[in-house]
Amino acid sequence: MTATPMVKCLIWDLDDTLWRGTLAEDDDVRPFAWAREVITTLDTRGVLHSVASRNDHDHAWSKLVEFGLAEYFVVPRIGWGPKSESVRAVADRLNFAHDTIAFIDDNPVERAEVAHHLAGVRCYPAEEAAVLAGRPEFSPAVVTVDSRRRRQMYRAGFARDAGRAEFTGPDEDFLRTLDLEMTIGRATEQELTRVAELTLRTSQMNATGVHYDDAALRALLADPGHEVLVVTMADRFGPHGAVGIVLLARHARAWHLKLLATSCRVVSLGAGSTLLNWLSDQAARARVHLVADLRRTDRNRMMEIAYRFAGFTEDECPCAAGLPAPDVGGVERLHLVPARRPAPGTLALTSPDLTTTASPR
Repeated sequence: MTATPMVKCLIWDLDDTLWRGTLAEDDDVRPFAWAREVITTLDTRGVLHSVASRNDHDHAWSKLVEFGLAEYFVVPRIGWGPKSESVRAVADRLNFAHDTIAFIDDNPVERAEVAHHLAGVRCYPAEEAAVLAGRPEFSPAVVTVDSRRRRQMYRAGFARDAGRAEFTGPDEDFLRTLDLEMTIGRATEQELTRVAELTLRTSQMNATGVHYDDAALRALLADPGHEVLVVTMADRFGPHGAVGIVLLARHARAWHLKLLATSCRVVSLGAGSTLLNWLSDQAARARVHLVADLRRTDRNRMMEIAYRFAGFTEDECPCAAGLPAPDVGGVERLHLVPARRPAPGTLALTSPDLTTTASPR
């Protein structure tokens, strides 16, 4: 049975949900006593907050500013349209699947309207707001450095998007203005929780959709025949944090790419293609082929396209004969005869030399 995804964003109604009273009828509304603690607790766990409220935008936002809560809410939708449209707009702007979105409202009609149009969204009555932080879907097993600064990273991303919209030249020229830096490094034990979180949260750019927990990653880290690589990025707007993971098994004739996953936040920055080009270059230098696992899901079509653009095919090759069977069903194996690739032109890349590791199995 597939586990229910963790909530990535909680979308709040305001009147009689976040604050007591109806703003359009009485300006003297006040947040419920538990509001700040719930919001800040979930924020430190990496759960984003947003708003779907029927109110005058400027009036409602000024109240959130007055209460010192506005900074916690991203891409709020405050207006007079249906709540389902507001919730959908937030999910689309964040690029989150509906089953990672939660909505809380005091009005059962509003909750029913959202549930009807957005079946995956989890809806909660306002009276449960004070105890949401204790529910398992809001309680990730680990809280990483990136979790605690997720809101800041998304805000930096919105500023980056605004800069792109204002830029009049080609995308490649814009990327050069960002002073992008990518670092590929061998994961340490201290970083494993960040890596495990990436395999859990990333679905669109996850080649297999398989989640590797902390114990599984520790076992791979201790195996000299495996590489566990973590990818981080930064630019002039700030850090992106950990944005990718590579799990690679090194065999005599082929390197087996068991998992490649990158955050959807860095797709437009060329993270996936940069990683695949780097792996091709490393494998070509080591004179081995690359074999990549791919399990098609409803959401990872972009990853399949990335593999195809990098030159991976379904052609069978004897190099894959000795590879162990996939850990899960539905896995296809793609093949690449690698070639040397030039250094990326839009970012500075820092990476290890995989050809200098211990002899492969």
